[in-house]
Amino acid sequence: MCSGCLLIPLALWSIVVNILLYFPNGKTSYAASYQLPNYVWYFEGICFSGVMILLLAVILITLESNLFYRCCQSESCNKTYRVSLFISIVLALLGIAFSGYNCIISALGLIQGPFCNSSTGWDYIFKDTAGGYLTDYSAWSRCTEPANIVEWNIILLSILLALSGLQMIICFLKVTPSVFLCSQQYQS
Repeated sequence: MCSGCLLIPLALWSIVVNILLYFPNGKTSYAASYQLPNYVWYFEGICFSGVMILLLAVILITLESNLFYRCCQSESCNKTYRVSLFISIVLALLGIAFSGYNCIISALGLIQGPFCNSSTGWDYIFKDTAGGYLTDYSAWSRCTEPANIVEWNIILLSILLALSGLQMIICFLKVTPSVFLCSQQYQS
């Protein structure tokens, strides 16, 4: 299975979705005046589930393609295979950590709610609801600016949560058989 190939589109979508969080309703004025939720500034989708997973995926793809080519033409295939297997395990574990970070930050952003203007001014008006606002649709109208910010944040943070969850599953599926193969290699 080419796990790196599966990670690339997920990483690219994470970058796009995180960038969209900076521009509610397509307006740049909120980012320019720092009127965005604080979790947006953690760059979870851009750096960790984005660029870091992208780099990791490219290395995994390169490692997998070079490994098969070299093993077919080399007598020292067993040692090369062991080293490549170990590196792929480390990379997959890093992938779990990077995507896990995105999962946690996205979940915390969903629980906290958006930073919006209400009758009391700019604040996190849902921060004390422990995420209860997610199902209380009538409360969403308390955010007057940016327009539809509650929906914007819920949709984009949920997408980031799903993307990073898929990344974690793919990396876990990469680690599990690799650890099994590695343990068999070292027993022989």
